[in-house]
Amino acid sequence: MRKLKSAILGPGNIGMDLMYKIMSRGKNIELKLVSGIVAGSRGLALARENGFETSLDGVESILADPEIRLVFECTSAKAHLANAPRYREADKIAIDLTPAAVGPYVVPAVNLEQHVGGGNFNMVTCGGQATVPLVAAVNAVTPVEYAEIVATLASKSAGPGTRANIDEFTETTADAVVSVGGAKTGKAIIILNPAEPPLLMRNTVYCKVQNPDGHIARINAQVSLMVEKVRQYVPGYRLRLGPELDGDRVIMMVEVEGEGSYLPKYSGNLDIITATALATAEEVAARILHSCPKNRGER
Repeated sequence: MRKLKSAILGPGNIGMDLMYKIMSRGKNIELKLVSGIVAGSRGLALARENGFETSLDGVESILADPEIRLVFECTSAKAHLANAPRYREADKIAIDLTPAAVGPYVVPAVNLEQHVGGGNFNMVTCGGQATVPLVAAVNAVTPVEYAEIVATLASKSAGPGTRANIDEFTETTADAVVSVGGAKTGKAIIILNPAEPPLLMRNTVYCKVQNPDGHIARINAQVSLMVEKVRQYVPGYRLRLGPELDGDRVIMMVEVEGEGSYLPKYSGNLDIITATALATAEEVAARILHSCPKNRGER
């Protein structure tokens, strides 16, 4: 079976969780290289133990390999802002798991079909992937005047990368609620919960709409369909509350439980971003493999 060769840049928690997902369910993607810049990295050691090539040359090792067609950026927003134009020049497709907001916001259940032929896919944020589909579902029934999302994560699942990108998280998520979810205006809030034992990721969504009573049956149906679409690539995605009405607001709460193959199950915030990245990459690779004769970067 033909597969598109790929690389992971950034062997941290997100990069390693993604590696294990590719190993267990990658169909159109073959992981060739895991690259970082820190000697003694646990992630690079794990990659080697699982038979993958590794490098300490960071992005340079990926750009130098003509076989690699697709790159999973698992670093930081600042790093991807610098790397994105270099990927473009090297004709490599970037799946961006940082909140850099370089390419179009992609939420597979909502708008992947519109962007599948692109070269830089922005995975928004974990909160965006969890909540934008619900906003889009409501907006498909009746216009959302204002949407507010509150993403609550276990403190233990928020590593240095997440904490360093808090500002970008809120800005990017709020932008995606509008540009992908369809709300006229939006706001995003992130809460790091230190509770022990750690809680699963939970996301509360508030959508202000006109005449919600007249639309609630259709909203319920649309939300149910959207949840099932997300569950196709994020099995631990579950609606826990709603849609319920509070005046002119539709309220929903969704929970995300991780697979637990590498990270703890409470790390649903990391699980949803890596699962979404793989689902996007699989669709992009399928289009390339099925539309072109065998060429570089294919096995």
